[in-house]
Amino acid sequence: MDIEILRKLGELGAQELQHLNGPLVAHLQGTCDLLKKWGNREDLCNAGLYHAVYGTFAFDRKLVDLEARRSIAAIIGEEAEQIVYVYGACDRDFLYKQIGIDQRPEYRDRFTGNIFRLSPRSLADFCELTMANELEIASRSTIFRQEYGEKLSKLFGRMKSCVSDAAFEESLTKVHPL
Repeated sequence: MDIEILRKLGELGAQELQHLNGPLVAHLQGTCDLLKKWGNREDLCNAGLYHAVYGTFAFDRKLVDLEARRSIAAIIGEEAEQIVYVYGACDRDFLYKQIGIDQRPEYRDRFTGNIFRLSPRSLADFCELTMANELEIASRSTIFRQEYGEKLSKLFGRMKSCVSDAAFEESLTKVHPL
């Protein structure tokens, strides 16, 4: 992990902002670590580290406003920033029900309301990042697994064709309630 990228994340306040199981920075690092473990490219791993900077559908607190997109791209790269934006802007209720049903599901941007189809690579990046995000949370919270494990297991099953074998294999054991 690039120390400068991590340092700048700290400057944005990721250490102070609380997430489900502690500081947001710990969750972001854990998400990035899973993506690396699964053999993903650097841009996707960097996106995992910054995936919540604009907030997300389920985590509405943000580190920066959307006007800072260029600044974030200067830190993590344009491709990584685009992945972060797609992840943060996703209307999950709209997209999730289509994954595994439609080969090119429609995506709705929750910030703009625009609806479009993601490229196969963007969909794969979104799904891989989703698995890393949710599995990182599940790995540290029995309550989360009990509440969302079955629902996530079904979603991950529908994502199988979009994600790496490593991500899918890990999902088989990490989201089930204990």
